[in-house]
Amino acid sequence: MCLLFGVGAAFAESIVIKGSTTVLPIAQATLEAYMKANPGVNISLSGGGSGEGIKALIDKSTDIANSSREIKTNEVELAKSKGVNPFTTVVAIDGIVPIVHPKNKVKNLSIDQLSQIYQGKITNWKEIGGDDLQIVVVSRDSSSGTFETWAEMVLNKAKVTPRAQMQASNGAIVQAVSKNKYAIGYIGLGYVNKSIKALTVNGIQASAKNRHFQGISISRDLYMYNRRQPAGEVAKFIKFVLSPAWTETGCEGRIRSVAGGQGKIEKEKQVIHRGTSFDGDGLTPVAIKGKRQVKSKVFKW
Repeated sequence: MCLLFGVGAAFAESIVIKGSTTVLPIAQATLEAYMKANPGVNISLSGGGSGEGIKALIDKSTDIANSSREIKTNEVELAKSKGVNPFTTVVAIDGIVPIVHPKNKVKNLSIDQLSQIYQGKITNWKEIGGDDLQIVVVSRDSSSGTFETWAEMVLNKAKVTPRAQMQASNGAIVQAVSKNKYAIGYIGLGYVNKSIKALTVNGIQASAKNRHFQGISISRDLYMYNRRQPAGEVAKFIKFVLSPAWTETGCEGRIRSVAGGQGKIEKEKQVIHRGTSFDGDGLTPVAIKGKRQVKSKVFKW
């Protein structure tokens, strides 16, 4: 999916944004607000997954790569060999939520149970308090940052069962699970809607109203990567994402832009997770406070 926003002026400034489907709702809401304030700018936004966004950054076919995972060392090295010096901006903290069909009576699973399901060791819902039905495992594909986070935090890097149905986006997983009473999947919190049921993990509910969001068992930072230290219209857009003006779109916070590659910092930040429902309820922000470690240097605008 590719969304084009702009006035179509011959000499309008333009920004290309590609990558994570998890970051997509954040990026879309931000650019719509940005373009109201800057009507002479054209912005192209598309998904495809974190890996695809980072590939596009390395190939210089995008100005901003949305990602739900950190850029890898080998990706940074490849980028630098092509004259790209990835520049990192943390834009939000997001929870990954296991989901099932609304008629599934299972309400809570532990991390270990989720791991065994996705490895194919638990194959029937009756083993975990459900009906006597075979479990249909639905997963993101390997180009997804959400998949990588799930593989690390839930599977501890064990392999996903070969019987899993691999999907290319959060939306595709929602659709697959909503139509299959036997299915289980996982999505970014912003994609939870009434067509599926979100499970609690270790008894903790992931919710846009949950003020202890960082206590959720499965969470990660969300990123926007640039090919270099932002300049021109791209710099203005990134500053907008991090500015009080973001409040008007329902998201505000004290977040700093960071240049990737060197050292470590640990600081307290207040960031916003945007809980998004696609049944007309709009975007709901929630403030989260806590300490996060960012493997990078702080860049001061």
